[in-house]
Amino acid sequence: MDGLSSKHPLTAGSAPIDTPRHTQLEAAALEQEMLHVALREQRAILENAPVGIVFTLPGQFKSCNPRICEMLGYTHAELSRLHPVDVFGSARDYQALVAEAYPVLAAGGLFEKPEHPFRRRDGSMMWARLRGRAVDPGAREAGTIWIVEDVTDVRQTLIEVQAIMTNATVGIMFVRNRIIQRYNPAFARMFGYRDGEALGRSTRIVYRDDQAFHDFGATAYPQLARGIPYRSETELVCKDGSPIWGQLNGYLFNPDDPDLGTIWMFEDRRQERFDEIQLRNALLENRAILDNAVLGIAVVEEGVTLHCNSKMEELFGSPAGGMDGTPVRALYPDEAAWGLARVETARSFGAGQVHTAEYLLSRRDGTRFWARLSGRLFDAADRRGRSVWLLDDVTARREAADAIRRARDELEIRVAERTAELAGANALLQEEINERRQAEARVHHMAYHDSLTGLPNRALLSDRLDLALKAAQRNGRKLAVMFLDLDRFKNINDSLGHATGDHLLREVARRLCAAVRDSDTVARLGGDEFVVLLPDIKGAQECAGVADKIIGALATPFPFEGHSLHISPSIGICLCPDNGADVDTLMRHADAAMYHAKAAGRNNYQFFDQRLNQAAARRFELESNLRSALAHKEFELHYQPIIDTTTRRLHALEVLLRWRKGGSDTLVGPDEFIPILEENGMIVPVGEWVIRTACEQIMAWQGQGLAAVPLAINLSARQFMHDGLVDSMRRILGETGIDPSLVEFELTETALMQHGGRTLEILRQINGMGMRLSIDDFGTGYSSLAYLKRFPVRKIKIDRAFVRELEASAEDRAIVAAVMALANSLQLSVVAEGVETEGQYALLRSHGCQFAQGYLFARPLPAGEAAQLLASSVLEAIER
Repeated sequence: MDGLSSKHPLTAGSAPIDTPRHTQLEAAALEQEMLHVALREQRAILENAPVGIVFTLPGQFKSCNPRICEMLGYTHAELSRLHPVDVFGSARDYQALVAEAYPVLAAGGLFEKPEHPFRRRDGSMMWARLRGRAVDPGAREAGTIWIVEDVTDVRQTLIEVQAIMTNATVGIMFVRNRIIQRYNPAFARMFGYRDGEALGRSTRIVYRDDQAFHDFGATAYPQLARGIPYRSETELVCKDGSPIWGQLNGYLFNPDDPDLGTIWMFEDRRQERFDEIQLRNALLENRAILDNAVLGIAVVEEGVTLHCNSKMEELFGSPAGGMDGTPVRALYPDEAAWGLARVETARSFGAGQVHTAEYLLSRRDGTRFWARLSGRLFDAADRRGRSVWLLDDVTARREAADAIRRARDELEIRVAERTAELAGANALLQEEINERRQAEARVHHMAYHDSLTGLPNRALLSDRLDLALKAAQRNGRKLAVMFLDLDRFKNINDSLGHATGDHLLREVARRLCAAVRDSDTVARLGGDEFVVLLPDIKGAQECAGVADKIIGALATPFPFEGHSLHISPSIGICLCPDNGADVDTLMRHADAAMYHAKAAGRNNYQFFDQRLNQAAARRFELESNLRSALAHKEFELHYQPIIDTTTRRLHALEVLLRWRKGGSDTLVGPDEFIPILEENGMIVPVGEWVIRTACEQIMAWQGQGLAAVPLAINLSARQFMHDGLVDSMRRILGETGIDPSLVEFELTETALMQHGGRTLEILRQINGMGMRLSIDDFGTGYSSLAYLKRFPVRKIKIDRAFVRELEASAEDRAIVAAVMALANSLQLSVVAEGVETEGQYALLRSHGCQFAQGYLFARPLPAGEAAQLLASSVLEAIER
C-alpha cells in the first residue's frame, strides 16, 4: 500500500501543496461566470422593462434603458449628451424637483412623486410618476437611480372624468355599502348639500323614511347583483326634507366585483312631472269644454272621424264613442250629397280657406236634418291632412226660413195677381189688402214665435219683458220671471225619438198656457226650456200658487202612440225689483234658481236668493281648488266602524273620503265636494286613489300586527261605469298584495240599475276577483228584483232615512221589516246606517239586522284612531 501511494499523482507528499490553489481558481472562475450571467440578466431586464430606468450623476445622464428614450423621443446617444434640465419644462422646475428630492435621497429614503411634467424632444409634455433612490446616500456624487412611468394618458383620462363629473347636469353619486363615497356638484345642488358635506354618510339621507330606504334596497340591490342596471322614476328627499322627483339609474362599478360599489345617476324631472300633470289637466278641461259645447265638434282624417264630442254623438243619435272610426260618407244620405261635399271642401281647403256650407245629413236611425258645417285644416300646408269640423243643427232655422220664403212668394204672387186685376176688380181690393195683412201677420208671427209650439220665442219674450219692466217701474207693481226646464226630457227624446219629443213639447206648451192667466206670457227658449212672465204680481205667495198649478198641470201623463209619457218641471222664480231690474239680470237669476230646483230633487220650484250667488261662488272656489287637491295630497281617509249587532264587536270599516282644503285644519264636508267631483269627472282618479290608499292602509295595519277587517269602499255611478275600473282594481290588488276578500264595494241602487246587462258583467268581473259587493242606500232608489237576484251582491244597507224615525214611525219599522224579509229570502246580509240611539239599535236587533253603524258606536275616525280601535279589538279577542 505504501509503494502504491508513492507512485500515484495524489500521493501524501504532493496533496497538501497543489489541491488548495486549484480549488481557489475554480471558485473564482465560477464567481466570475455568475457575475457575467447576472450582468446579462440585468441588461435584459433594463432593455425590456415597461418603465423608464435612468441612472443620473449630478448634472448629467449616466445611463438609461430604451424605454426612457422611447418616452422622451431621444436616442440613447442623444439623451446621454443632455443635461437633465433639458427634459424639464424650465430650469426652475428642475431646481424645484432637486430641492424636493434631495433631503429624502440623502436620508436613504425612497422619493416618490405621483406625477411630474417632462418635455419630449418634439416639445410636447409628458406626465410621469417618479420613484428614485440614491446609490450611496452619503455621497451625492455616487448618483441616483430613477424609475419613470408614463401616466400621461391616465392623467388625461382622470381630467376628462373629473370634467364630466363637474359639468354633468345629472346628479352622480358613488356608493359603497350604501355609504356615499363621492358625488358631483350637480348632485350637491339638487339635494342641497355643500361640497363634501354628505361624504361618508348613509344614503338613508335621500329617502323619505326608514321604510322607503329599506324597500328600495330590497328592490334595487338584488337586481344589481344579477348584473342588471336598475332604472326607475322615484321620489327622494332633499336636505331640507322637500321631495324631489326624478329618473334614478344605478350601475355596478364592476359587475365582476360588486363589493367595489355602485354608481347612481339622478335626473331631476320635477318640471317634466309638473308639465305632464298640467297637460293632463288641460286635456281634461278641454274634454269637458268639448263635451259641454252646444255645437258638434269632430276631428277628421282621410275621410274617417277620429273622435268627436258628445254633442256630435247626440246630433247623429250615436252612443258614447260610437262615432269614433266612422267614415264621414256614412253621415250623408246618398253618394251624390257626399261627392258634392267633397268637391266643395277640397276647393276651399285648396284655397287655404275655412269651408262653411249647409248640407243635408243622415242620423243613425235614418232620419235627416240640415246642418251648418264649418271645417278647417290643422295644417294649411297639408291639404289632405287632419281637419276639425264644427256642426250646428239648423233644421229649425231652415224650416222657418223656408216657411217665410214660401209665405213671401205666396204673398208676392197674390199681390201680382191682384194688381193685374185691380183695374177691373176694385171691389176685391179690400179683400186683397186683408190677405196681405194676414200674410204679413203670419211672417211676423213666425219671426217672433217658436215654429214647433207657436209660443213666443226669445226675441218676443225679451220685448214683452222689457215692456213689463217699464210698466212695473211706472206703477210700482211687481212682476215675476219663471224659468222652467223639463226633467229628464232628453231620456224620452233619445229613447222614443224626436217625433215623440216634439209631441210632448207641444202638449207641455198647451198645458202651460192653460195654467196661467191670459195676461201672462209663456215662451219657449229652445229645447226643453220655457219661460213664464207674470206681470202685475202681488208677491212670492202668488208666484208659488202659479208654480204649484204648473206642476199639477204637468203631473198628468201624456198619452202618445201607446206610450204614457211622464214629465216634471224644475222651476226657478225671480221677482222684480227684489232680485233685479233689467232683462238680463232677471233671466240670469231665474236660471240660477231653476238649477237650484234641480239640485233640490227636481219637480219643484225655488225662488232666487242671494245665497244662490254665494253658493255659486263657493262652488266655483271649491271646483278650482279640487283640481289640484289630489296632487297636493289634501285628501285623507276616515274609517267608520260597522259592528256586529249580536256581539257588538267590530265587523268592518267603511272608508269615507275627507278633504282638508289647502292643507288647513278644517275639513270640507263630502256633500259639498263629492258632487263636484262627479260632475267634472275627477271622481275617477280620486276614486282610484281612495281604493289604492285604503288597500295600502289595511296592509300597513296587518304589518303592525293589527286585526284584518273588511273595508267597505263606496263606488260612484260615474266611477263604476268607467272603462278602466276593472283593470284598475286588478292592478291595485296585484301591487298592494291585499286579500281581495277584505275589500267590499258599495254601490247605490240607481248606479246598479242604469245600465242593466253591462252592470251585471262588471259586477261579475269584480266578484270573480274575490271582492265583495253591497247595495248602498237601499230603498231610496228603484230596484228590479229580477236584476237584484242575479247581481252577485252579498249585503244591502238600509238608508239612514228609514232608521232616523224608527222608534216613532210605524211605517219605517214596516219598511225595515220588509227589507229584512227580502234580504233573508235572497240570503243577503243587512247593514243599518245612521244608528244613533240604543232604542234604534234594539229595534234593529229584534228585526234580525246583522250589522249596524252610526254615531251610537263611533264617528268616522282618522287612520291613527282607527288603528287604536283595531288594536283594542285584538286585545279583546285575546282576553276571551
